[in-house]
Amino acid sequence: MKIKTSWLVIGVVVLALGGGILRALSAKRAQQEAAAAPPSVQTQIELASSDVITASQRDITQGLDVSGTVKALNYALIKARVAGELKEITVREGDNVKAGQVLARIDPTEYQRRFEQAQEQAQAAKSQMEIAQRQADTNQALVNQGFISKTAMDNSLASYQGAIASHKAAIAGAEVARKSLDDSVLRAPFAGVIAVRSAQLGERVAIDAKVLELVDLSQLEVEVPLSPSDSVDVRVGQVASLQVEDRAQKISAKVKRISPSAQAGSRSVLVYLGLDKPEGLRHGLFAKGLLGLGRSQVLAVPVSAVRTDRAKPYVQVVEKVGDNFQVAHKTVEMGVRGMDLTQADGEPLVGVTGLEAGSIVLKGQVGALREGLRVTYTAAASQPAASAASAP
Repeated sequence: MKIKTSWLVIGVVVLALGGGILRALSAKRAQQEAAAAPPSVQTQIELASSDVITASQRDITQGLDVSGTVKALNYALIKARVAGELKEITVREGDNVKAGQVLARIDPTEYQRRFEQAQEQAQAAKSQMEIAQRQADTNQALVNQGFISKTAMDNSLASYQGAIASHKAAIAGAEVARKSLDDSVLRAPFAGVIAVRSAQLGERVAIDAKVLELVDLSQLEVEVPLSPSDSVDVRVGQVASLQVEDRAQKISAKVKRISPSAQAGSRSVLVYLGLDKPEGLRHGLFAKGLLGLGRSQVLAVPVSAVRTDRAKPYVQVVEKVGDNFQVAHKTVEMGVRGMDLTQADGEPLVGVTGLEAGSIVLKGQVGALREGLRVTYTAAASQPAASAASAP
């Protein structure tokens, strides 16, 4: 009985081992079959209108990357011309002012008294001059009658000339005092907007102390520093496309002036670009963009659409094969680079040869696709793509 039980246990163990071996062999065979099976291949891709662009003849502007600061053509620091207490200040930041408008007043009491004193001194000098004139006239009559000598007459004339000089000096002193009195009133030199208010009511300001800053936003320009080598090809009248403070909309500008000398220290040459539409811009903003140095009409595509992961550069295009659209690779030769300043996107372009005008080119954002891959379009892209592909 014990012998039968032992053989039964041995049989169960052998069966269990055999089953495990069979399962392991089956799993290994399945893995080998999965590895030997061909990988799944993507046969179709869907594109939107923003993924493609039509290759066409464009005027490419070859240019120079520039950056600078937006500045007002008319900008003024309004400073105190006389010392004293600020008695009145009528404007704040952002206020629009007219030319000649009173902006602030400095206590005029001291300057008013000095002017009155100078006036009195001028009046006294005038009286002395009149006395000397009458004395000279009297002595002239006495000389003619022979009652006094000519020497006495010469002395009276000298006194008269001295009195005239004293009177003129007193008048000049009164004018200086009047100017100091007038300088106690600060006026706007031109129409503009108050940018900064540096002093407050009741504050005592010194001579040349900054009180206000005034800018005229109707005329703005961009001050661009260029290296001496870059400034050689810049000419007055060249057009630039600029982006101010990363705004989506670009603005056009034109070279108005070029500094005749380099800046001390940096050795940079300042170029001034006049803005065509300064509305909405502010003094002190940062601008960057492309300054056009030359133009060429070429068959152009975006630089990002040209792929260089092969020995020769190529572009991916969509061609119509039968009733379907497929991806094809076209080898191209790259030419001039630049930008189309008439386009708002401002995407860098490159001239290419080896590609037909009107070809539907995949943009760089799509990535690398294999040749022969079938293409379908969204509703927005299907109509322009189909019409372009069917064009001769």
